[in-house]
Parts: sequence; C-alpha cells; structure tokens
Amino acid sequence: MNLVDTHAHLASGTFAQEGEVEAIIERASAAGVTQIITIGTELVDSRRNIEIAAAHPGVYATVGVHPTSVHEVTEEGWVDDLRGLSQRPKVVAIGEIGMDFFHPSQDGSPETEWRGRQEHFFRAQLDLAVELGMPVVIHQRESAEAIGRILADYVGKVTAVFHCFNGPPEMARGILDQGHYLSFTGIVTYPKATDVHESARYVPSDRLMVETDSPYLAPVPFRGKRCEPAYTRHTAEHIANLRGISLETLASLTSENASRFFGIPRLGN
Repeated sequence: MNLVDTHAHLASGTFAQEGEVEAIIERASAAGVTQIITIGTELVDSRRNIEIAAAHPGVYATVGVHPTSVHEVTEEGWVDDLRGLSQRPKVVAIGEIGMDFFHPSQDGSPETEWRGRQEHFFRAQLDLAVELGMPVVIHQRESAEAIGRILADYVGKVTAVFHCFNGPPEMARGILDQGHYLSFTGIVTYPKATDVHESARYVPSDRLMVETDSPYLAPVPFRGKRCEPAYTRHTAEHIANLRGISLETLASLTSENASRFFGIPRLGN
C-alpha cells in the first residue's frame, strides 16, 4: 500500500533538529506513506524544501508565497526568483498561495491594504502557474468568496487543490465545478467536524487527496500533538470508513489523484 501526504511542511522550524527530517520520513515510510509533498510558504522556505526533496527520493517540493507571508517579500524581482525556483528538479507545483482573512495584518497595514497585497501576490503566482503550466496549492481561510472570484478568471487555465478543506458540500461543489481538487487533513477525524465528514463523502473519487499539514492538525488519536506525515494513514482510514471502502482502495485512488495532479510517479498499492 502507498499513501501520499500531499501537504507537509518539512522545512518547518518544528523539524529543525539535526536528523529530524530523516527520522520523520522513515516513520512515514514504515506507515505506508512513501511519498510526501513538502510545501513552500516563502522564498527562503521554498529553497529549503527543494534541498529536502533533492536529498530524499520520495519527497517533492512546491514553491510559493503564503498569503500571511506576503509582507516578508521585499525583492522587486520576487516573481523572477520564484520562476527560477519553480524550474528546479522535483518542484511539482506553485504553492501554498491564496487569501487569508482570518489572521490580522502581519505588517500593521489597514485591512483593505493587507487584503489587496494578498490578492496581488495571489494573482501574480497564478499567472506564473499559467505561464509554466503548473498546478497550484490553495490556502483559503475565511476567504472563500474572494478566492472564488479570483479563480473564476483562471478557469481552464490552471488546476488547483484546496488544501485542508473544511467546508460543507455546498462549498465543495463550487470548487469541483471549476475543475479543482480537495484535500483533507486530520480535521476529518474530529467528531464535531460534521461539515468535513459530509464533504469527504461527497467529493468524487477522482478529485480527492489526503494530507497532514504537518506539523499542524494531527488527527485522532494524536490530536493536540505535533503532526507528521506518518499520520496520513489515520486520516485515510477515517475517510475510507466514511465512504464505506477499504483503506487499500482509498490509498489507491488518492495516490492516483496525487500522481495525476502533481506529475509524480505512481507507486504500487
């Protein structure tokens, strides 16, 4: 059996202890999670993810500027820098990009200005994805309307995965109608997350992926603890139960979707 953790932050400072990333990857492999997408959130972090992917056969990287990190980018040529990074070996998507209306302005600017800066970075990175023919990884938090409005300009031009999807089926339907994918974290294992349960049942088999968002959002029975890619298995088991299928079937279909979306090799299940 092979599972793909389609969203982990292996460059996180939480995993900075010497040898920690290697140990995490080994534990993931032992749990059947043999491929990991490690996600960029700003330029320095993206470079580190590329290094991690280069050192580990089953790890791939994305590069991008997260909406809550847009204040950290001061280089005028940041898009050119990102373009160069995106063409490095084992870089498979632009992300994590999007809009975040939950967190307050990170640079003290007025809310309208802060959101405008986020939109500028989001559109610039979507344009880059179109230029390079790459998929995108979307961060959306309390910004569904803005995300939908912006992505409407890119229908048929770019394909996205909405990571850590935690909305109801009605929200999922609009995303799916635009041709995108949904990925679920350990939130789907939380007893009170009924909207997420329903969406995990609703999403078509060819648009579903699983992730950890490590080091965040550990699934039951590790809720509240540090998350890591090995826990993808717990999330997958729960979704399989919700859908009334075996873990092996769930692993096979989600791995196929990850392979198709990110362009990574399909390993046997």
